Amino acid sequence: MSAKINGDLTPSGLINMIDTFDRPEDARAEGLYASAGSYEEGGFTDKPMQRIPKAGVYAYAGVGHAKAEYSVFEAEANGPNASAGAGASVTGVNAMARAELASASATAGPLKVKAGLGVDTGVSAGVDGVEAKFLGTGVRIGPKPAISLLGSEVECSIM
Repeated sequence: MSAKINGDLTPSGLINMIDTFDRPEDARAEGLYASAGSYEEGGFTDKPMQRIPKAGVYAYAGVGHAKAEYSVFEAEANGPNASAGAGASVTGVNAMARAELASASATAGPLKVKAGLGVDTGVSAGVDGVEAKFLGTGVRIGPKPAISLLGSEVECSIM
């Protein structure tokens, strides 16, 4: 079981707030679900979620998912699921796979709260530093250094 409460005043957190401040409201719930695809946003347009250049691929599947979002606010709950993705944007690059039994999260601008039981495997590098994890165990070096052990994480924000 892992739980995180943190403020995201990192460079990528602030950039993401610029990209979502006027995001329209949306809410959805699913039972069984699966999807795979790719995305590419050229960026620099004055539309929500399209201001920051980004591209990537993803695949996910699971049982039970609910999500609501509006502006910089977001809430999400997941049942058993697995996902994998890789992406690149002006804030960095990443490749990560995740398997989790359950999770719930909420975001309000720079404040994020997440609790769940799952493990990550992958790497990321960008304006927030460098991170590497294997089966939920790893390290992040940067403005928010962290150590993860079997899905639980300790983080220190120095920004």
